[in-house]
Amino acid sequence: MSENVSVSITRQSGYQFLVDFGAGIAPLPVDEPSPLGQGEGPAPQHLLLASVANCLSASLLFALQKFKQDPGELRATATAELGRNEEKRLRVTGIGVRIELGRAAADIEHLDRVLAQFEDFCTVSMSVRQGIPIQVSVRDGAGATLKG
Repeated sequence: MSENVSVSITRQSGYQFLVDFGAGIAPLPVDEPSPLGQGEGPAPQHLLLASVANCLSASLLFALQKFKQDPGELRATATAELGRNEEKRLRVTGIGVRIELGRAAADIEHLDRVLAQFEDFCTVSMSVRQGIPIQVSVRDGAGATLKG
C-alpha cells in the first residue's frame, strides 16, 4: 500500500510561514527563532521533535490497546541534540524521547511485550532513525524506568 501525505507552506513575512495541512485541520504559523525570525511559532526542529514524540506516543498507545490496556495519562518529552557537521553546518545530531505513563507498571498487563514492540509501529521515528539516532526511555506512573 502506497500513500502520500502532503502539507503546503506559504511565507507570511520574514521567516514566518503558515503551514496548511489540508481540509479540516487548522493552519499552523511557524517561524525561526531570533536572530533570523521572531520566534512567533514553532521552528522546524520543534516540528521534528513533536512529530517523533507524537508518533512514538501513539505507537505506544496502539501497542497497549492491542492488549486492552490503558496507560492513563501519557506524556512525552523530546529533546534535540544540536551540533555541527564537517562543513560546520548546524544539524540535529540526536533525539531523546522520554515517555511517561500515568499508571504503575504493575497495573499494566503484557507491558514487557508492549515495550518490546511499540517502536516498530512508529512510521516517523523509524524513518527519522535512518539519519538521526533516537534514544527512547519509558517510565511508569511511579517513576520507575521501564525502558532506556
